[in-house]
Amino acid sequence: MIPLFRPVISILFLSLCLTTMAQNELSIAKTIKPYPYDVKYHTVNDSMRVAYVDEGQGANTLIFIHGLATYIPSWFPVFESQKTNNRCIALDLPGYGLSSKGQYAISMNFYAEVVISLIEALKLKNVILVGHSMGAQIAITSVLNRPEIFTQLILLAPAGFETFTPEQTKWLKTVSDASELSKATDDQIRANWKLNFFNMPESVEFMINDRIQMKKSMDFDLYCRSVSLGITSMLEGPVFSKLGELKTRTLVVYGANDLLIPNRYLNPNLSTKDVAQSGVNKIPDATLKLVPNCGHFITYDQPEEVNKIIHTFLFQTTE
Repeated sequence: MIPLFRPVISILFLSLCLTTMAQNELSIAKTIKPYPYDVKYHTVNDSMRVAYVDEGQGANTLIFIHGLATYIPSWFPVFESQKTNNRCIALDLPGYGLSSKGQYAISMNFYAEVVISLIEALKLKNVILVGHSMGAQIAITSVLNRPEIFTQLILLAPAGFETFTPEQTKWLKTVSDASELSKATDDQIRANWKLNFFNMPESVEFMINDRIQMKKSMDFDLYCRSVSLGITSMLEGPVFSKLGELKTRTLVVYGANDLLIPNRYLNPNLSTKDVAQSGVNKIPDATLKLVPNCGHFITYDQPEEVNKIIHTFLFQTTE
């Protein structure tokens, strides 16, 4: 009887191998949940495809730049509300979501150039950048590089306000290695997501599932590389000392219960309010709002309040 079982076992083993290979041949774009908006693409330098969604109409054009390790869906609650009165564009940065993955020379300036390239290609006017976390530091970098093309700036839980010593910077780079990021278990992924919230809503479950499914993709290592270099780029492209150069009218919003800013391990004596105020004090024309009962991922933690704050800021601008 043993010889009869061997072919069956071999066939099952071969089938399992082929299934695993097929999964690994899928790109991240095929493993994540499809976006509910029509996706368009902008090509940069002839080969890099940047995915974006473009909805709504209005006098202002809001460009939404997501944070580290996220993608366009991180904006859905704000995007859906703001597109009723504004033209709203949200993009996947290279290395994330539906955009190209590759061995890019990632830096804050690199991402800023991508944003500006999209603005110029679409011939946009009255542009207001809306950045979250790392996306806010990219937005600041974009405005500093090309101040003449931006009218206002909205920064949600911005990175770049908190500063680090050379020793702290070295340690942060060490613990953010791509090979370590790629090893995160499903439980670790879920725990890391939970740290972003005061009260994590069920509406983020699809993004957690996306992140878990991404591990099966053929370009997952490139994604992890993008995340790792994103951290390095924020540390190597500081903006705090340049905040005084911002000429745009600026809105800064933090969750009052942000567990990620400041870094609780490296700067235990600082509060989120301390970090927020230190940055706002340097910007010539800035308004600070702290949202109670809200963590770092403020677009999902308190979307109604964040939308109200943004709407008020934009409405006051047009008076």
